[in-house]
Amino acid sequence: MRNGGHVSVLARYYHRYAAYLATCGFDVVTYDYRGIGRSRPKRLRKAAFRWSDWGTLDFAAALDFACALAAGRPVMVVGHSIGGFLPGLAAGFERCAAMLTVGAQFAYWRDYAPRQRLGFVLKWHAVMPLLAALLGYFPGRALGWLEDLPAGVAFEWAFRRAEVDRSFPAAQRQMILDRLAAFTGPLLAVTAADDPYGSVQAVNRSLGYYKGARTTLTVIAPADLGVSEIGHFDLFHAKHQQSFWAQTAAWLANPGRAALWKAQPVPSLSA
Repeated sequence: MRNGGHVSVLARYYHRYAAYLATCGFDVVTYDYRGIGRSRPKRLRKAAFRWSDWGTLDFAAALDFACALAAGRPVMVVGHSIGGFLPGLAAGFERCAAMLTVGAQFAYWRDYAPRQRLGFVLKWHAVMPLLAALLGYFPGRALGWLEDLPAGVAFEWAFRRAEVDRSFPAAQRQMILDRLAAFTGPLLAVTAADDPYGSVQAVNRSLGYYKGARTTLTVIAPADLGVSEIGHFDLFHAKHQQSFWAQTAAWLANPGRAALWKAQPVPSLSA
């Protein structure tokens, strides 16, 4: 199952990769989160959607659909950016057999790459919530900043703390932590060495919540793929079909195997 990626990226961005996995024998489900793409309502202004809904509600519904479609076969998840973290917010995520994540994190500002941090903070944690408050939604498309966002998603993204469970009401926090820790399958976390969002620190912070998973972190340098840069989005371009795509398909076919990239140690979660 291929769930959405960066907060404002449409599912169709991943369709070529999903189609490739289908040619490898996988049944693949993709979907847009509520408020985005084909799940966008006619009026986005003041739509009562939250970032956490994309995990607790949208991924949960997609997982139920995928499990019914699988009819007893293993269900696995591939998630990019926040799409590699959100699945654990869903009740019953422990039903998944394996998870492959790419640049997965939940956009805590201190984890951005140092050189880009100030610009990202101004863009995503100052301008975005200000415009969302003024307009009732974030006009990302008009600004050339990917897609429009519901105001609640923009606020929850902009004001997130280092402890992601603090985004939830106090009475729900332990439940969310328990859901994240309940997944016990193999989890291969891949990130690019030059990913300004999915830094090693950011990915490790995300992985720290998947306490029950059998986790491997791998970092791919641009030179490993024969390119000058990768960043946050490039791994889903078709030019990587014979390299990154093929290696991920091989891992999904046998998630118990060692990763084909050099594995990095996963340190304890730090504040």
